[in-house]
Amino acid sequence: MELTQPFFSVVITTYNRARLLVRALESLQKQTETDWEAIIIDDGSTDDTAEAVKPFLEKDLRFKYYKTGPSGATPARNKGIQLATGRYITFLDSDDEYRPDHLQHRRKILEEDEGISFLHGGIEVIGDEYVPDRFDYNKKIHLSECAVGGTFVISREVYNTLGDFDNIPLGSDSDYLDRVIQKGFKVTKTDIPTYVYHREHENSITNNLMRIMKREDENK
Repeated sequence: MELTQPFFSVVITTYNRARLLVRALESLQKQTETDWEAIIIDDGSTDDTAEAVKPFLEKDLRFKYYKTGPSGATPARNKGIQLATGRYITFLDSDDEYRPDHLQHRRKILEEDEGISFLHGGIEVIGDEYVPDRFDYNKKIHLSECAVGGTFVISREVYNTLGDFDNIPLGSDSDYLDRVIQKGFKVTKTDIPTYVYHREHENSITNNLMRIMKREDENK
């Protein structure tokens, strides 16, 4: 039997977030758009992530789970993209969630203008709306000035041209968007907030930044 290509590949990377991951996966299950596959990359979790994912794998073949050694968020995301088979590649951070019409809204935009190669935007922020500036770690900027990687929808053409996200300490999402624009692909931003971006807890961006700054201080 010939397998059909899903419209979306949803790449979900996670590390020791079993309970939050369940919320994310449940939000994906509730999508009004059903033509998707989920690529879950477990980046070396030591909690009960595998057990938390198991019920989803048993009940829904669209979910696929891969356990890797700890490599970091960006390499894990790149691994998920490499395993994806969908027409468009998108993301769901393991501590975030989708509104039920998230993928349906994205698909509508893409089908109304097939020239769009890259789509992003449309977030509802819960918690802190400011993040470190990728150009000045001591400065914070509002999320409205940022590219939020969880909202990215990337066409196969874009990925085949640009390849993986660069593994840089901060701002790999904005860096990727810069590369897309530089190559002349058509980019569209939506303002309809169907991606729920949870910032009410200590987040990986801040933790990573603190580690970077500590190393820099130690090397002075």
